[in-house]
Amino acid sequence: MADDPRTDPQAAAVTVADAVNAVDQETAAQWAALVESSSHASSGKGGAERLLNQEEIDSLLGFSAAEVSASDKSGVRAIIDSALVSYERLPMLEIVFDRLIRLMTSSLRNFTSDNVEVSLDRITSVRFGDYINSIPLPSLLAVFKAEEWDNYGLLTLDSNLIYSIIDVLLGGRRGSSSAYVEGRPYTTIETHMIRQLIDVVLVDAEQAFKPLSPVKFNLDRLETNPRFAAISRPANAAFLVRLRIDMEDRGGTIEMLLPYATIEPIRDVLMQMFVGEKFGRDAIWEGHLATEIAQAEVFVDAVLYESRIPLRKLLSLDVGDTLPLELKPDAMVEVRCGDVTLTEGRIGRVGDRVAVRVARPLRKPKTTFAMFEMSGEKSAMEIS
Repeated sequence: MADDPRTDPQAAAVTVADAVNAVDQETAAQWAALVESSSHASSGKGGAERLLNQEEIDSLLGFSAAEVSASDKSGVRAIIDSALVSYERLPMLEIVFDRLIRLMTSSLRNFTSDNVEVSLDRITSVRFGDYINSIPLPSLLAVFKAEEWDNYGLLTLDSNLIYSIIDVLLGGRRGSSSAYVEGRPYTTIETHMIRQLIDVVLVDAEQAFKPLSPVKFNLDRLETNPRFAAISRPANAAFLVRLRIDMEDRGGTIEMLLPYATIEPIRDVLMQMFVGEKFGRDAIWEGHLATEIAQAEVFVDAVLYESRIPLRKLLSLDVGDTLPLELKPDAMVEVRCGDVTLTEGRIGRVGDRVAVRVARPLRKPKTTFAMFEMSGEKSAMEIS
């Protein structure tokens, strides 16, 4: 008689183990099927979407990481830079800095006793925070204040220019490279020499802006850490002017940064269009206008008496009525041009005509052209 599994303990244990293994295999098969189905779904979804290549990404952003064009701005970059004010809207800036280049070329030749060539590299609009983060180190930053505009500007001198100027001032040979030690701060002598260079540049900048607006640039402090040269908020727009200074085989760059808030007091002047470098008013036109005004004919009235009467009395006047004038025989006559009283005189007679003899000096207008100009300057200063 065969063993009954219900009575044999070993047979019962084997049966339970087989059942457990079968359940595990079934569960594993279900999990495998679930994973396979999810992978098929994800692959089908990924196949439906097309990935963008690098050219399409660059076209969408408007610039590539390898090459950034400063003149052609489109896409997302155009949206980002839309808040910046382009220097092309302020045409006088280019004329001012052309004048600055000529002044600096002459001044630096006298300062270094060497052949110095100054050229304008570019004028761009940047955000102050982006510019501060892009300054290469080591550099020397000079913070200066525009007194009449009541704001600040920034001069940045790179290390090549600094050591080239020091090498020239100390009599270095031409053709020798000005090597510097990494991490070494500028000494007191070097800082003093560069301060003299900065003073020369600021004086020339004053002369360049003088035809537009007299301004005094005073050096406030020198910094080597860009974080300590914060003169504006990071998101504020600013004008960046890069100048290249070459001394034969030596030289470097100097950058002048003017926040938009700094030049706001003279924004209207910078927006004007002038031919060449002829600033201010036209003296020829002023002389012609003064001649024509002096030759103009005006009508003058001699007023003997004025009085106010009720309208009822005026309407009741008739032929033969008498209007008494409250005047004395020696009363003065007012001489007027329109509504303006010019002078007073006494009435008399010359031949067969009535005449007026001027008895008091001519009353000149209180507001002259010079006072009008001064009032305009005061109002502009108050607005700024």
